[in-house]
Amino acid sequence: VKVSLTHAKSGDTQSWLYEQGLRGYLSESLSQSGGGNLLIPFFEGEQYASADADGFAEGEGAAWVVSWTEEGAPVRESYVNLIPTPAGGTHESGLREGLFNAVKSFVEIHALQPKGVKLMPEDVFARASFILSAKVLDPQFQGQIKERLNSRDAVRLVSGFVKSALELWLNHHVDYGKALAELVIKQAQARTRAGQKVEKKKSSGVAVLPGKLTDCESEDILLNEIFLVEGDSAGGSAKMGRNKEYQAILPLRGKVLNTWETERDRLFANNEVHDIAVAIGVDPHGPNDEPNLGNLRYGKICILSDADVDGSHIQVLLLTLFYKHFPRLVENGHVYIARPPLYRVDAPARGKKPAQKIYALDESELIAI
Repeated sequence: VKVSLTHAKSGDTQSWLYEQGLRGYLSESLSQSGGGNLLIPFFEGEQYASADADGFAEGEGAAWVVSWTEEGAPVRESYVNLIPTPAGGTHESGLREGLFNAVKSFVEIHALQPKGVKLMPEDVFARASFILSAKVLDPQFQGQIKERLNSRDAVRLVSGFVKSALELWLNHHVDYGKALAELVIKQAQARTRAGQKVEKKKSSGVAVLPGKLTDCESEDILLNEIFLVEGDSAGGSAKMGRNKEYQAILPLRGKVLNTWETERDRLFANNEVHDIAVAIGVDPHGPNDEPNLGNLRYGKICILSDADVDGSHIQVLLLTLFYKHFPRLVENGHVYIARPPLYRVDAPARGKKPAQKIYALDESELIAI
């Protein structure tokens, strides 16, 4: 169908023609909206009830085209008997139900569903764009401008046609089906994580400082330092050697979490990460966020670990945490790595000189001593 509009005064004419039909219309709409690259090819179909169809009049049915993208704003338009339905309605519910049932069936047949993950219709529909044109005998609309379809049978009408068509398409294009299943499962996992958001442990609405934190006496942020040390034994040594006026010690017990792939909402599920965030007074944030650094309790956050392979590993894990989830602290120069000495020289007493313990940072200092 070609539609032309001519402006009577200026004589200008504008024409619209989509040679590929609904597919061409959706493709152009996605390009204009910056909808991103298609995850799989367009899923396009058109089915109408025959004269002997059970429960539907001859000619009732729908034409549709659906696409999935990983980013960008979805494009969604629906029509009933060529009447636009911007508020959706039962025909859109049928499309949603049909897509979900087909994808769920594909995932189950190919054993793709991870343990503990439950798929929901919104997981399939979240990244879907579509154009839907339904034909319904005696449609029931809501509102004077017919913006929403209320006909109950439209759900079953559209759902049945869409489900069978998509099931057939997915099983004929298994690689595309698996790509779509992967996207849907990711959506389900993200939804689950969002529902399990872990908050700071609080008492009376105020974040409670970790019990293992040995705090300093000063409240001067520019002067204060906190040392993150591995284990209680190292924490004990650090406590004995610290200046309690401005140096705080936070022993880290157990394995520090590798947080590179961890969602921000799940960080506080790890006790060590939770205690670090509470102790320093700054919440996790992203590179484009503007966190409140006014609550920062220490001007220097020092990572203090053993001078061995395990110590280096802990350094990397903690640096990953700050780089990924506390980038403003790194940018503003608040994160440091302490360099423990590699050697200790025990010098016996000589004459009136008492016994001494001399520390050497590296081998060159040891030779100099």
